[in-house]
Amino acid sequence: MRFILIGFVAGLTSGLLGVGGGIIMVPLLVWLCRLDQKGAHATSLAAIIPIAAVGAAVFAVDSSVDLRTGAWLAAGSFVGAPLGAWALSAWRADRIRVVFGVFQILVGLTLVLT
Repeated sequence: MRFILIGFVAGLTSGLLGVGGGIIMVPLLVWLCRLDQKGAHATSLAAIIPIAAVGAAVFAVDSSVDLRTGAWLAAGSFVGAPLGAWALSAWRADRIRVVFGVFQILVGLTLVLT
């Protein structure tokens, strides 16, 4: 039940805010489900595929998706995602936690200040 609730919250925030559900999902998986840091990140990556597909489909019906831009973003992620997955597997959990926390702070500041 906790996993369904976390998925619901991640899907809701992804659809509403346009941010990766991992910003919500990873801390909740660590805190509520006691997954280790690496496991939470990896699980979030697997779960984001259907979350993103459903969200994109809803917006595509409304003709709000810029498919050309989306294709370019996807092309870049084919290079970036393996590098990020390599870093996740190579780095220690405490380093991942710090990098993730700093990233969340920077995202928050960017959203507030722009």
